[in-house]
Amino acid sequence: MKSMWEYVCRFFGNTSKKRVGSQREILIITCVFVVLFIGMTGYLCYFTATSEQDMINNSYNSRQQILLSKNYRGSIFSRDGEVLAKTILDEEQKEKRVYPYDKLFSHVVGYSTKGRTGVEAIANYYLINTNISIGSKAANDVAGLKNPGDNVYTTLDVKLQEIADEQLNIYRGAIVVTEVSTGKVLAMVSHPNFDPNKIAQIWDSLIEDDSSSILVNRATSGLYPPGSTFKIITALEYIRQNPDTYQDYRYQCNGSFHLGNSKIGCYHGTKHGAVDLNKSFAKSCNSSFAGIGMSLDREAFSETLEELLFGEKLPITLSHAKSYVNIPTAGQDAEMMQTSIGQGKTQVTPMHMNMITCAIANDGILMKPYLVDRVENDEGKLIKSFKPESYGKLLDEEEADVLRLMMAEVVEEGTASKLSGLSYTAAGKTGSAEYNNVKGDSHAWFTGFAPVEDPEICVTIIVEGAGSGGDYAVPIAKRIFDAYFSAK
Repeated sequence: MKSMWEYVCRFFGNTSKKRVGSQREILIITCVFVVLFIGMTGYLCYFTATSEQDMINNSYNSRQQILLSKNYRGSIFSRDGEVLAKTILDEEQKEKRVYPYDKLFSHVVGYSTKGRTGVEAIANYYLINTNISIGSKAANDVAGLKNPGDNVYTTLDVKLQEIADEQLNIYRGAIVVTEVSTGKVLAMVSHPNFDPNKIAQIWDSLIEDDSSSILVNRATSGLYPPGSTFKIITALEYIRQNPDTYQDYRYQCNGSFHLGNSKIGCYHGTKHGAVDLNKSFAKSCNSSFAGIGMSLDREAFSETLEELLFGEKLPITLSHAKSYVNIPTAGQDAEMMQTSIGQGKTQVTPMHMNMITCAIANDGILMKPYLVDRVENDEGKLIKSFKPESYGKLLDEEEADVLRLMMAEVVEEGTASKLSGLSYTAAGKTGSAEYNNVKGDSHAWFTGFAPVEDPEICVTIIVEGAGSGGDYAVPIAKRIFDAYFSAK
């Protein structure tokens, strides 16, 4: 009997322990799922709050169509209040998007038919929403009218845009004009351009033509060999790797640099003679910079390029391409020589080159470029304003000081001398970037800022197939600088 009693006790005791253990496991699993649920709910709330614009702009989101059924797109204005895009409604409330300046702002303002580009894309959320008063909404509802979307005021300057467009003229290429201290985009031109008023009519022909690049905004998505403008970066790396001795640099230029079977020649075979680092930069001596490139630690150079956002997404809202530089491994000396002078496989966008130049002009600090200044409702009430925002330091203040002086020397004693002796001071770097195997075929580059002592405006120009940057790009920069300072 005793043994039976012991057996029963053991049975129920073990069962109780199993039940307690099982309950503990269930409790733990329940807690885990509760924590996961709370976490997912919190993330969903955060995502909805921070990504509302992206969600509405998504073509699969039906809410966008609901908004457009009640509201018509707001207008887009220049910084000085000129209408760059507006919607006209007929008696039947049918909408027509109108661009008063035709081709002038085609790439930067963009279009909203057959997709969206430019400001039409990045400000779409504001343009299709309305913040007019409840009374106005009620009145429109009673009258069967759509509500006006909010209006977007950009940072774009009509006069500078006109000058840039006029100077680029029949050439293919791009021009970017920005405000150094804020990152405001004052002008952005890309050629060839198109009339956004006619985008629906020309769309099929453009899509069928595989060779057409008319819709590409060359300022942000055009990839080019930077040519001698890249010497800004090669010089920066040489200064970083030789902080105590870079001022002692000397080179005897005989018109070319030889290493094994490889050769780099100066532009038109010019013999620059005895040069230091400043004169090598000012005269854009390919031979000197090929030698400088061969002296650099390539791993450190790669790190600098990454810091300067090569191969990275740029901190801008416009659609853009990533710039690319290949730092070859040891033994690939010919490729390294080409890379040092901005040739070879190196590819950069004008917008990226403008940002690097702005950082140099701004004590090493890069301000994020932006196009939208503020949003107002149709009654003139401020809805949202956008302030300058720093991306961070691309280079030290001391490095920026040295490069500013070197770029000023380019104007005073070098290849950008057409900018010297004016009512304002300027600094910059020219480039003649070869793009095929035909001798003499090169893109003309200039990137620079003014005034030197307190930089306000930064201009970057590429003229496709024009030749020398000093001959073709610098005069364009001069006219843009002239227009900017004459308007002050």
